[in-house]
Amino acid sequence: MPTGLDAETLQMVLSAIEDFAAKCLPGDMLRELDDKDECPEGILREMYGPQFGIHLLFIPEEYGGMGGGAYDVYRVSEAISRIDLGLGSAVLATFLGLDPIIVGGTPEQKALWMRKVAEQGMLVAYGVTEPTAGSDLAVIRTWADPVTEDGRVVGYRLNGNKQFITNGGIADLYTILAKAPGGFTFFIIEKGAEGFTAGKAEDKHGIRISNTAPLTLEDVFVPVENLVGGVEGQGMIQAQEVFGFTRLMVAAFGLGGGMASLERAVRYAKERVQAGSPLIDKQAFTHKLLVPHAVRLEVSRAYVEEVSRRIDAGEGDLGTEGAIAKLIATEAGNAAADAAIQALGGYGYTREYTVERIRRDLRITTIYEGTSEIMEWTIARDRWRDHLQTRGQYYAQMAASIDALQSRAPDVGADLAALAFRALNVLLEIARVGRLTRNQHILFRLGEWIAFAESAASMARYAADGSEKVSGLEGPAIQAMSRIYARQAALHIATEGVRWIAGAQDATSVDELGAALALPAILRAQHGLLADMDLVAEALRDASW
Repeated sequence: MPTGLDAETLQMVLSAIEDFAAKCLPGDMLRELDDKDECPEGILREMYGPQFGIHLLFIPEEYGGMGGGAYDVYRVSEAISRIDLGLGSAVLATFLGLDPIIVGGTPEQKALWMRKVAEQGMLVAYGVTEPTAGSDLAVIRTWADPVTEDGRVVGYRLNGNKQFITNGGIADLYTILAKAPGGFTFFIIEKGAEGFTAGKAEDKHGIRISNTAPLTLEDVFVPVENLVGGVEGQGMIQAQEVFGFTRLMVAAFGLGGGMASLERAVRYAKERVQAGSPLIDKQAFTHKLLVPHAVRLEVSRAYVEEVSRRIDAGEGDLGTEGAIAKLIATEAGNAAADAAIQALGGYGYTREYTVERIRRDLRITTIYEGTSEIMEWTIARDRWRDHLQTRGQYYAQMAASIDALQSRAPDVGADLAALAFRALNVLLEIARVGRLTRNQHILFRLGEWIAFAESAASMARYAADGSEKVSGLEGPAIQAMSRIYARQAALHIATEGVRWIAGAQDATSVDELGAALALPAILRAQHGLLADMDLVAEALRDASW
């Protein structure tokens, strides 16, 4: 994985995105495209053209690209989603479509296709999802029959259907997952292949400027040279390898859309005067519709940044962390957009005010690249294994680590995050002894609680780091946000833990459970919450958004 761009080059790319949007995608045009359910293919191809070349970010330098790292992709994905999430989805599809080649292609395939995409600015699509196979890839029905000549395989004939394929109707290149005799395998298909057709674009709730179309494969011949990796049966491995990265991109979409909504709500609150003063000065408004969402979005940023830097540092499998990032950021973005509509009142509900479109667009982020529920299951499955393999020490060690942070940075709420870890560890042990994960809902709730605890710890580390924040908020506000969220994480884990543990087994020991979870200490830790929310509200009022 590349280490990424230097700071100056990254800023140049971000500025180019902003300039391009101002010139080619003004707000009125985006509204019109959304109304017409129309994909601006020409504008998208201009983004891939020689004057811009946004696709080069995803291509290694040795193949003519820029070699962007995970941090760069997060920043660019957030920037594009602030403009329009449909546009972001189209760009995501190109990266997603190339990834099986990047992670699994032979050297010859990488050299051929990466250079071709880089030089020609090809739009790419990722053909995995099927009418009866969404997040469960194992039930894919598209089949690849080997074609032999003189006793050797020279190609395959693919038959099947793909559904909800981003860029499906406009792409120049496709990576298609099909079941060959040796197992699930990716194949590279170019536009115009005989028997390969795209259907009518979907009429979607949101991301309406993104082309999403079904694909039909009827005896499509694919030469053996286009079997990704040259060996059958590697498709599932290749698909799993990309999840940590692509889910980070979708997390950045949630963050970008959520921030775009929050900033609009803050600007409106500064201008809208009610009962003699602006809404931004009214605690009942800010503490419900602004502050909680600013906190969740900043926590999402902290976690996404941390994971992206770990990927760029060359760490191994971060699929679990990618799932956590996607879960917390997309749910936070959706909640922030919903609150922004409420904050703008009747204006927020109209098409003229952009938050209505952002809310519709963001809804997909909790669905594609794995639903929020699949994320909860993935997180719980992986961390349950870690808990068992470490004999219950996984989160005990995390609690000790975050305790050490508390001694160095006493103002970031690390002690509250440690309470969350310890409560989580107790619940995992109770679930193990009582075999409670036989209840599917308990397993999913564990995934949610794990995401809360790990993101609270990430936020504490982020708040302790004195570097300048992308959001532009200052240190004291970031520290207050960290304390707010750590309190919420500990309280949510403990109270929901009591609820569902009592709901799954004998409730006679609820008092003992509350003590084991340190619930009294967690309740006492809520002291100072309102003052911290006041501090964040002041920071939002003073922000130059």
